[in-house]
Amino acid sequence: MGCPRCRNLIVQETFVDLDADMNPFSFTGVRCVICGAIVDSVIAQHQIIRPKPHMHQIRARKPLLRFG
Repeated sequence: MGCPRCRNLIVQETFVDLDADMNPFSFTGVRCVICGAIVDSVIAQHQIIRPKPHMHQIRARKPLLRFG
């Protein structure tokens, strides 16, 4: 299994939320050693549920203004 973004090497890591007040929250996921992409079970589920948009859906085109 390679990185979903760049297809390079990924490693398993435990991530810790140090921002939590009393009980630090930690989770296990994978991180790409090249591009830094992080994927855990929640991220993977969201990618399955909502497919990536096509390029023409990312940017809204502005109407052309025509001067008379």
